[in-house]
Amino acid sequence: MRALTICNANDADTGFIGDRFREHGYSFDECHRESVDEWPALDGHELILLLGSEWSVYWPEVADKVQAEVALLQEAQRRDIPVFGICFGNQVMAHAFGGSVLKAEIVEIGWQDIETDIPDVIAPGPWMEWHYDVVTVPPGAMELARTASGPQAWHLGRMFCTQFHPEVHEGVIRRWATGFGADELRRIGSSPEELIATTQASVGASRVNAERLVDWFVDTIVQRPSEFVQDSR
Repeated sequence: MRALTICNANDADTGFIGDRFREHGYSFDECHRESVDEWPALDGHELILLLGSEWSVYWPEVADKVQAEVALLQEAQRRDIPVFGICFGNQVMAHAFGGSVLKAEIVEIGWQDIETDIPDVIAPGPWMEWHYDVVTVPPGAMELARTASGPQAWHLGRMFCTQFHPEVHEGVIRRWATGFGADELRRIGSSPEELIATTQASVGASRVNAERLVDWFVDTIVQRPSEFVQDSR
């Protein structure tokens, strides 16, 4: 089964989420947000995975790239193609279907727990957070998890997304923490070393939680979307 990964060229690791989808039989075509004109058609693709980004949906300098992703998602909805969105992917999905994306009052960076309505599916944590924005969910969407900052997971039709990062493993965090994120961590009173140590203590549980999330997504939203509410609660 063919799938698309929409990501930035410098941050294309699908991590635990991609690994689990591959175990379910998916193979991924990697599509970079910086090169919209190189994206393949949706024909023959049975899943879209949206990764995070350093961008914000409302940045004027990426407006054309965001609009291309919005158009892709709206076409996916018309074709009834399942979509799994993470962090920036969550924000693009909210923007595409009538929700809002704003600068968050509470910055969330690091491993933390969330409040979840379906803990057997979306575990309370630990989950990795790294974002400065917050969404309001689109009309008709079902919010499934949250923190004090805002929604952390929601579902609309055959689309599901998380604000947290279920995909990350230690290698991803090392790259973020020692690259673009080093100064950000210091600004919030943390450090690359502290985050890496916390990651080593958290990533084992996170992997299990991420695998369970993908299994549920495949079993309900992909295979039995109409039974989602009944089966998930």
